[in-house]
Parts: sequence; structure tokens; C-alpha cells
Amino acid sequence: MTEVLQNPVIEVRNLVKEFPGVRALDGVSLSIRAGEVHGIVGENGAGKSTLMKILSGVYQPTSGEIAVRGRKVHLRSVHDAGGHGIAMIHQELNLVDSLSVADNIFLGREMTRLRMVDGRKTRAEAARHLDKVQAAIDPGVKVSALSVAQQQLVEIAKALSTNASILIMDEPTAVLSEREMKSLFDLISRLKSRGVTILYISHHLSEVLRICDRITVMRDGRLVKTLDAKEASERELARLMVGRELREFFPPIAPAGSEILLQVDAVSSPPRVHGASFELRQGEILGFAGLIGAGRTELAEAIAGLRRRHGSGGGTVCLRGDKIEANSPRDAVARGIAYLSEDRKGRGLTMGMGVAENITLVSLRRYCGPMLHRKREEEAARGHIERLRIRARSPRQKIETLSGGNQQKVAVAKWLEVEPKVLILDEPTRGVDVGAKREIYELIAKLAAEGRGCIFISSELPELLGMCHRICVMRGGRIVTTLNRSEASEVLIMRHAAGVKGEAA
Repeated sequence: MTEVLQNPVIEVRNLVKEFPGVRALDGVSLSIRAGEVHGIVGENGAGKSTLMKILSGVYQPTSGEIAVRGRKVHLRSVHDAGGHGIAMIHQELNLVDSLSVADNIFLGREMTRLRMVDGRKTRAEAARHLDKVQAAIDPGVKVSALSVAQQQLVEIAKALSTNASILIMDEPTAVLSEREMKSLFDLISRLKSRGVTILYISHHLSEVLRICDRITVMRDGRLVKTLDAKEASERELARLMVGRELREFFPPIAPAGSEILLQVDAVSSPPRVHGASFELRQGEILGFAGLIGAGRTELAEAIAGLRRRHGSGGGTVCLRGDKIEANSPRDAVARGIAYLSEDRKGRGLTMGMGVAENITLVSLRRYCGPMLHRKREEEAARGHIERLRIRARSPRQKIETLSGGNQQKVAVAKWLEVEPKVLILDEPTRGVDVGAKREIYELIAKLAAEGRGCIFISSELPELLGMCHRICVMRGGRIVTTLNRSEASEVLIMRHAAGVKGEAA
């Protein structure tokens, strides 16, 4: 690790940001040292994104001061921030799919010759900046042909092309594989060694501790504490984020029943799923672990009617002994199987609608006779809002204005509306903060205690170990083992997931 310089590159003093009826930032003062990787953590709604948007010129503060390299500045736009060397890499990348990589890097700053865009020079300069981030990407290829990890490298190269020396990264690993994540961390280390300052926002506390020099915790629009990463721990960060001691992060789990609720026998959906078999008992939380590409999501989709089970050899799915031919999600839902997608914004929710409209979307016929009964719909939504502790001003509040954790609870409420016997939850805590995770865990435990069967797919082994009665481990589209709660461990799960034999994982 290179030595962090002590002189501040950014200082914010008593920063306040007010929206109608909400004080998003309440007197925040923070100093960022030049050349450091500085983590910003906090629950959804803590003020992290608001602070970063002010620093990147998207928002202007209601009051307070910002100084860059010792000089007071007014960042009235993204262009202003860029002029001071500040660039933000958003979680949802801001690239134009139909344009080439080179055109995206210099969009709005086109290189011209005789009043025409100089394509050759643009590609050559783009290649030079791509080389800075060690991205083996053809500058002439369209962005639509790139993976998410490659697009992220293009965004970083674009920022560096503006001579940015301060990079703000918002949840940069949210959709990256383990290998891609390691490559990103290596890049961050190289940028730091060249004097680039990085503000790193993430819900993954282990990541923040791994790559950051210092970490600032925010809560309810205020700065709680800034710690040296070497002296911090996940437990301490979580306590500071939620404002209380997390003695027991996972709720008590009631014993599962003996009745077999769901029986899956030799289900195949090539090329991702091959002969998967398992049983789910009444009141059981059954976990599914595996490396990326193991086939967990594809198996869930095959059970829920989103992916076809192939021919006579496609296997069978039985609910309480009755065979289910789920050829569509509607068929599966009608028989009592609901699937919560890992793609919350793409497939889980309809972002242009309100909370109530999202909750009743699958069960809309209940509220039509023949016209839609808005009052009944709102009453049903209020019941879910209260039960799941969804933080929304009203049932008609637009879904996109909620935090990630509250959006996820709305997605769960949508499927609880159909009163499923089996609920499949695919990465239900992805992209939500530590407080919302705890609430989702409590909800899953409660659903199981009510007698529902819950299938819990997750890439986070600690939550599988803390929540599940049993854990199925998948590799190459097959279930290679099923571990009881008492025998399961991270090492044992990874050994089976990776196909490693012997004691060394």
C-alpha cells in the first residue's frame, strides 16, 4: 500500500441538502485525503448518494461549503465538477449502446479535423486511455457488444480521459463476478499508486475493508464516524450504520415440518440444468449455493415456468404430490409457486408505477369488477406496507423513489398477494443495506414459520448458513450435495461448489 498523503483534496463543511419535506444531508463535514481510497457506507437513505451527487455536480447543496485542493468551489453541474477533476462512475452505467467505445469515451468532446469528426485520432486516443486501465477492448466496437465489466472499464477510461484525479465509484461490484471484481480491485490499486483519489460506495462491508484506507459511516443524513480501515471490522461498521448492537444478525429459525411440500425429480433445462432433484418440506428454508454459472437461477426458472423443461426427459415437479406442468409463470402461480427474480428492476418491479400498483399487479383480477376498485387496492397495499414495514409515504408513491431495500420488500409483497405455498427467493438481499437485510431475513423466517416452503438462492454464504435448514450445492447444472445446517460450513460449501477434493478448499 502506498502512503496516503495528509493534505485534503476535498473538504465539505456543514453541508445541508433539503428536498420537499426531507433533509437528506444534515450538516455533514468531511475531509478526503489526496491519493486515498475512501469508503462511504450506510443504510439506504443514509445520504451517501446525495453527498456524492453534490460532489459530482448533479445536485447543489442547500447550504454549506465545498473546497477542492484548498479552494472554495461551486459545483453547479457535472461539467463544473469535471473541470475540478471530479468524475462519477454510476452503478447504472451511462453509456450509449449504439455508439462505439471510442465515440462514448469522447462523447461531447469529439476530436475534429476540418470540422469533421476525426475517427482515426479518436480511436487512437481512446486506445491510449483504455490502455491506462489495461482494457483489451477494440475502440471501434459498439458498447452493446461488451460485458458489464468491460463497460465499466470504458466508463473509467472515459473519466480518466477528462484528466479526472478524483473518481467516485457507486456500487461498482454489484453485477461483477468474483474474477471481474478482483480485476477491478487491482485497477483501483494501480490508480491509487498514480495519485488518483477514489471515493468508494458499497453495501459489501468486506469489500470496503479490503480496499479502503479510511471508511466514513453515514446514518440519517449525518456523518457518524470516520475510521481507519485497518482498525475497523464488519461488526463495528454494521453497528454504526444501524445505530444499535447487532448481537444476533439472523433471526431464530423454527424447525421445519415433516411433510414434503415440493418434490423436484430429475428436472433438466439444457444447457444450464441437468437432472436436478430435491425435496422441500413444509416450513423449510432450503438454500441453494454455487459459483456463477452453476445453474441455480435457471433451475428456479424451470420450476416457476419461466424456462421450459425439455421433453419427456425434462423431469417432474410435484406440489403436495400433484404433478405440475408449469409452462408459464401464470400456471405456476395458479398452483402455488411464486418466484422473486434476482433482477429487481428489470423483472421484479415495474418502475413507472406506484407501490400499490406493483403489489397488486399479479393479482389484479381481485380488484376488478369490471372496473378497478382503487380503494380496495390501496387497502390491500397498506396491509403489506404495514406487515413488511415498507417505508413509503403512501401506497401511490412511485416505486423508483424508494430505497433498494424497500423496493425489494415491495417485490416480495407482490408475490405474497397471491398467497403462495412455495416462494422462491433469488438473491433477495442483493444491493440492500445491512438494516434492510435483517428485515428481509425476519420476513423469510416468518413465512417459513407460517408453513410456507422457501427456496433461498444466494451468493453470500454467511446468510445461507444463518438462515437455512439445509443447503443444496450446485455445480455445472447439477445438485452435487445437500448439507444439513449442523454440518454445513463455508469451506465445505465452496469445496463442493468448486469440485475440490480433500481437505484443501
